[in-house]
Amino acid sequence: MGAAVTGPVAVLGCGSWGTALAIHLGRCGREVRLWGRDAELVERMGARRRNQMYLPGVELPASVRPTASLRNALAGAAYVVAAVPSHGSRQVLRRAAEHLRPDATVVSAAKGIEDGTLLRMSEVIAQEVGAAPAVAVTVLSGPSFAAEVARGVPTAVVVAGRRAEAVASVQQDFRSDRFRLYASDDVVGVEIGGAMKNVIAIAAGGIESLGLGHNAVAALVTRGLAEISRLACALGGRRGTLAGLGGLGDLVLTCTGGLSRNRQLGIELGRGRPLGEVLGGTRMVAEGVRTTRAALDLGARHGVELPITAQMAEVIAGRKTPRAAVEELMLRRQRPELDE
Repeated sequence: MGAAVTGPVAVLGCGSWGTALAIHLGRCGREVRLWGRDAELVERMGARRRNQMYLPGVELPASVRPTASLRNALAGAAYVVAAVPSHGSRQVLRRAAEHLRPDATVVSAAKGIEDGTLLRMSEVIAQEVGAAPAVAVTVLSGPSFAAEVARGVPTAVVVAGRRAEAVASVQQDFRSDRFRLYASDDVVGVEIGGAMKNVIAIAAGGIESLGLGHNAVAALVTRGLAEISRLACALGGRRGTLAGLGGLGDLVLTCTGGLSRNRQLGIELGRGRPLGEVLGGTRMVAEGVRTTRAALDLGARHGVELPITAQMAEVIAGRKTPRAAVEELMLRRQRPELDE
């Protein structure tokens, strides 16, 4: 296990996940600066000691200080937790780069693939902090609903990175008796698992709303894992990683848990509601919507077939009903299970 690193923690993004991680780290005894771009929200959080918009009912520890100043949040921070939604990560990290401590460790806590570039979040971060070569980039992922982490429910996640000492330090400094971290050097596998599970979860919600039963959900999760594994391995990830917390663990939680935003989106689409109407009724981000198109483009680039993702792209675009998508998947050419 690595030695503890001294210095405060900056958490960038005060949505539900960023707030939950800030609360957890505050309970671990760290000084935490929780940054958000919405100055009014940050002010309310500071006054009420709660994030009533994204994580109501959970009090911020005294050591967590909300701030709308990126410079103040990052001043001297040993760890920088990037919990901004994937589509906003590059802009925030570009602004943050000049304020980073030279030996800081950036912990990517966002799950997605960047539109256009098709880069994973750690790749986006590496591009933006590239002028500071001493900065280490790691990835935090796994089955972890924000509300449960904030309440202190026992949770196990994975931290991945190419610098073993940085991974060990995150393990040491982020752990508690309710938050356990496993180490990995397979950044690709962990990130693709974290991004793609959201796509499969939308499909799982659709199956639930159609009343198609547990057999169908089990089949979807299993074949979804095969699809995720194909893409991850084509990009250099390892199949074994996808059988762990960053793959199967996260996939099962997101496809079956009542707190899953992507699963809930699928339920609403299965009920016939158009995508714009569903998304317009919430401030929460369902990462699977953006990831679906990006994953298809990534699969096409590497010659990887993604049949579930392709059907979900049709459903999300309103070109196909969830029931028609299920029927098309069931009628695909039959094949050996393990001819991957």
